[in-house]
Amino acid sequence: MTGIQEAPVHALLADGTTVRIRRAGPADHEDVRRLYEEMSPQNLRMRFFSVSPASAGRAADRVAGGERPGYRALAAECGGRLVGLAEYEVLPDGGTAEVSVAVADGWHHRGVGTLLLEHLADAARSAGVTAFSADTLAENHDVLKVFHDLGLRITRRFEGPEVHCRVELTEDEAYLSAVEARGRVADVVSLEPLLRPRAVAVIGAGRRPGSVGRAILRNIHNGSYAGRLYAVHPEAEAIAGVHACPSVAALPQVPDLAVIAVPAAAVAEVAQECGRAGVRALLVVSAGLDTHQSGALLGACRAHGMRLVGPNCLGLANTDDGVRLDATFAARHPGPGTAGVAVQSGGVGIALLDGLARLGIGLSTFVSLGDKYDVSGNDMLQWWESDGHTDLALLHLESFGNPRAFSRTARRVARSIPVLTVDAGRSAAGRRAAASHTAAAATPTMTRRALFTQAGITATRTIGELLDTAALLHAQPLPDGRRVAVVSNAGGAGVLAADACADAGLVVPPLAAGLVDELLALLPDGASATNPVDVTAAVDEDRLRACVGLLARHGAVDTVLVSLVPTAVAAATGEDLVRALTSVPRPLARPVVVVLPAQAARVELLPAVGGGTVPAYSDAEDAARAVAHAAARADWLARPAGTVPEPAGVDTGRAKSLTVAFLHGNPEGGWLDPRATATLLDCYGIPQIPWAWARDEGEAVAAAERLAGPDGRVVLKAYWPGLLHKSEQHALHLGLQNASEVRAAHRDLVARFGDRMTGVVVQPLAERGTELFAGVVQDEVFGPLVVFGLGGTATELLADHAARLAPLTDLDVHDLLTSPRCSPLLFGYAGSPAADLGALEQLLHRLSRLASDLPELAETDLNPVLAGPRGITALDARVRLVPRHPHDPYLRRLR
Repeated sequence: MTGIQEAPVHALLADGTTVRIRRAGPADHEDVRRLYEEMSPQNLRMRFFSVSPASAGRAADRVAGGERPGYRALAAECGGRLVGLAEYEVLPDGGTAEVSVAVADGWHHRGVGTLLLEHLADAARSAGVTAFSADTLAENHDVLKVFHDLGLRITRRFEGPEVHCRVELTEDEAYLSAVEARGRVADVVSLEPLLRPRAVAVIGAGRRPGSVGRAILRNIHNGSYAGRLYAVHPEAEAIAGVHACPSVAALPQVPDLAVIAVPAAAVAEVAQECGRAGVRALLVVSAGLDTHQSGALLGACRAHGMRLVGPNCLGLANTDDGVRLDATFAARHPGPGTAGVAVQSGGVGIALLDGLARLGIGLSTFVSLGDKYDVSGNDMLQWWESDGHTDLALLHLESFGNPRAFSRTARRVARSIPVLTVDAGRSAAGRRAAASHTAAAATPTMTRRALFTQAGITATRTIGELLDTAALLHAQPLPDGRRVAVVSNAGGAGVLAADACADAGLVVPPLAAGLVDELLALLPDGASATNPVDVTAAVDEDRLRACVGLLARHGAVDTVLVSLVPTAVAAATGEDLVRALTSVPRPLARPVVVVLPAQAARVELLPAVGGGTVPAYSDAEDAARAVAHAAARADWLARPAGTVPEPAGVDTGRAKSLTVAFLHGNPEGGWLDPRATATLLDCYGIPQIPWAWARDEGEAVAAAERLAGPDGRVVLKAYWPGLLHKSEQHALHLGLQNASEVRAAHRDLVARFGDRMTGVVVQPLAERGTELFAGVVQDEVFGPLVVFGLGGTATELLADHAARLAPLTDLDVHDLLTSPRCSPLLFGYAGSPAADLGALEQLLHRLSRLASDLPELAETDLNPVLAGPRGITALDARVRLVPRHPHDPYLRRLR
């Protein structure tokens, strides 16, 4: 990444302290000199191998020497003080750089050097450096440990009292995991003052009972907060029974958390006051900040190392018994429990709080992220992963600051706890206009769905569906598969439930004869047990309990769904069939869910005998969707993580050189011409049909004679810059059989398109096969997205596509091949020959590598890709490049 050194960023140290990382230069001469002059003799000797009064001056002169090729220095500062410095200088071989790092006394073992080296390595990679070289004393265990713990491959060579270290800068999974682990530790520690504050001050709690600040103050006070609580008011001595002081500086102790509920114009000034006083976290509920006010607020937080929730939010809560903090203006206190909730919308937050309360699902922590200037869903996932008691995570995110980092975090967290979200922003209004098939296919819904699917996040369409699923996951074990036994005391209700299961992608299989006999032996006369199981209106509690228990223990199905309607028979005999379901002997190996059409609430959790609960739904469709989500989670957990293979024969260097050359001549970017497109695809081994470029009629005829296939026929395609959809423009001729037809076709294209046409592409007529579509679009927020599906002229009309975010694992590629509705065509549908699946897998992996290597790649569009039993071939290809700096989504930095 190159941008970070030009624009300073903030990042967290291991102890949660915020530091500013920026490029060092001439203005830092005195600070660098002071950094070394204040070091102990021992630390100076470790850095320079000797103790010399001149060392500090020489080091300062080197940093202040100004920009020069092959040299880069990064500074870390906190509170305006230089606390660390890292430098590299490229050696004559051009691929290796000598590196050094220095940390101020008093700042050791806090992660300063490691953080600087991560950022310096990122800058070095962007400059083409592949390795760092460093010489250190063998007794300098701290520096050797820093290099070792980076997660990069390191080799050491001992030469007397010195050690020569070589650090390879290649980012692999081991390095990303090490960076991720360091970031998780720092992030969680930095959130402690926010979510486990020892003291809280509310600023803006007016005397009027109706103010937001006063409502928050009252909730904290009445919620039995375990720490010290203060109000800040210029005149009042107490507000709502809470001691008040005229300013933050006048408080008897510095609060960890300050809640700011003042008018927008005053927020930044109050934040500065909090920072100067030593406050470590802010919760800003104020809304309506303009751009200048927003920048000033975030600037104050960064300058003073304060984490920030908001602005424009509902507040936050932590029900842990050692905290008991309800800093929200919600109508009632959240009950304690194990569900973590983070939302951007305050309204959605209130709806989720109310819904969870009705279900009896308590909260561990609740955070309304609001405008999400700092603390995000990513932060909260890491908090829940580490807090020791959250076992269910619910998210509502309208935007993603760093979706690739979020995806990586969510993928890890979802392995241990379910992560649920509402898929907001699915409407067509969110779709951006685009020219190519790939960009048109990559709708916001498809992109978000790819993120959620790959990360193992359960994405629902509505808040109601989210609560339905949360109820099931909270109350029941995961199903082992998608097979459902439907049990009902009314045939029609059973049919509706079975239909709902089928619509949700579940399977209602016929039961084996032996199991049918066992069930019929338990049930009243007239019952049927083929699945759905009709227990009849005459069933009593004991028989229903035995029936459901047998199915839940038997391996023939993975879930038991029971639909019960009230009957006069049960009323007359006093039988309580619902009680029968809540008293099935536990523990159960498989989930049991209930559908009660007469139930007023959409979903309830019914207390079960012996502990636990049973989810009951008023509609079979809601129940079936919840079961389908649970089954999808079980499927995802059962899958291995997948691997990203390295395609053979890739020439990344040549591809990057081509990209640089094109953008040098086209600073605004644009579409590659056919020759450049073919060259770029060749760099990644993407198979293309033979072709030739013809500038005039004669060259077209000569090319046709060379390229004519077995049947002698060729294709002519017009080309000019900006031409995208040749079929719509009628800019091609197919099946030309001889020179005269080629001449006539060329003349027709010239007559219709004139000087716009710069030439034609000549290709042999392709053999028959399945027309597919494959492409890449670089989403500005989500990164590269690989799209695959049905191709040809109707690709957009039929919209039969699947997508996954790059880089693709082997499992991602499998999903892409099997998800579109057209996938049976690839596996030999109706006796037709199967496509070469290995070649298709290679195509998708190579597109993924292309997209990952070149951030300048805006769009790649292969349509159609002809797939047959003997291989695949791209018949048409378009590539668009735009100027874009590399950006490492996993580099540690705050928003």
